[in-house]
Amino acid sequence: MPLLPLDAFPAAIPRGQKILGFDLGEKTIGMALSDASFTIASPLETLKRSKWSKDKAALLTLFEKHQIGAFILGLPVNMDGSEGPRCQATRQFARNLLALSDLPLSFWDERLSTIAVERLMIEADLSRKRRSALVDKAAAAFILQGALDRLR
Repeated sequence: MPLLPLDAFPAAIPRGQKILGFDLGEKTIGMALSDASFTIASPLETLKRSKWSKDKAALLTLFEKHQIGAFILGLPVNMDGSEGPRCQATRQFARNLLALSDLPLSFWDERLSTIAVERLMIEADLSRKRRSALVDKAAAAFILQGALDRLR
């Protein structure tokens, strides 16, 4: 299935399936999972990136385990709205995902998501080490929650 606008998601996802959100980094992939009613995003896990063949195997296992019906990828647009190299890498990741699966996929503007999550963690008085362990999947949840809120 090609890229879809976000508002087409509810009709395109089979009942009971969930949306998997991604925050792509150079070294890690933060992931979050929606509930089946597309209301709440929860941090899921962080995958340490390696070769695509290894990442692909881990992702396919995850898709099956959690009954994934669609994907939201955070698109790291520059503050001025332009797209740089990180957007190109995210779009390539999307093409790779679409080659693996026929599930619908959409992008969500992720500007400042990691910064917002970092601030929340600092306010919660989490140690630097704990923040480092949680930030990627928490940012993915922040991205996915924004998309879910838009769906409602």
